[in-house]
Amino acid sequence: MSKRKKCTVCDKALAACICQHITVIDSDIELIILQHPSEVKNAIGTARILNLSLPQCQIIIGEDFTDNTQINDILNDRARQCFLLYPSEESIAAEYLAGNESSNRDANIKRTFILLDGTWRKAFKMYQSSINLQKLPAVRLNAEQQSQYTIRQTSVEGGLSTVEAGFLLLSTLDKDKEKYQPLLTAFEYMINFQIAKMPAGLFNKNYK
Repeated sequence: MSKRKKCTVCDKALAACICQHITVIDSDIELIILQHPSEVKNAIGTARILNLSLPQCQIIIGEDFTDNTQINDILNDRARQCFLLYPSEESIAAEYLAGNESSNRDANIKRTFILLDGTWRKAFKMYQSSINLQKLPAVRLNAEQQSQYTIRQTSVEGGLSTVEAGFLLLSTLDKDKEKYQPLLTAFEYMINFQIAKMPAGLFNKNYK
């Protein structure tokens, strides 16, 4: 059986290509997405939307990043101020960070935020395995609205998809939701396309 042809840019099936719905957003905030290997071939993964939309965004694949040269070079770069998006007990709210950075931040220092891309269980394992990540100041989000990732279920209260987390983080830090709205527009298109392709009644039965 021949494999379905994929778009070479968004890596989704040609019929599900999201490229025409991607808008490049100019942002001085750098995102580093640490992606669990199980997410690489996930047809409904959302990290790619961030990667395609934000020039200062890259994906690094792995599970234990303690000795990962690529991420350690980033963490040790004195021209960067790195944070981990993770709701640890010591984490600070993104709103607090946004309010205090505006007056105290050195314009020559790049703000870099690391996101974990995987199920909650796998993200937790990535965090526990990666000693270097545990040393970073952690930032948490205030998810006011329920996730629209309706085709992927989670038991975690307030759980968001990677692109939703990226949108909420960036719009909070820049205090500009409209600027980053294209991230959610592409996400919504992907979700609606997948729902439309489901057999009649399947979405209402299994996902509502």
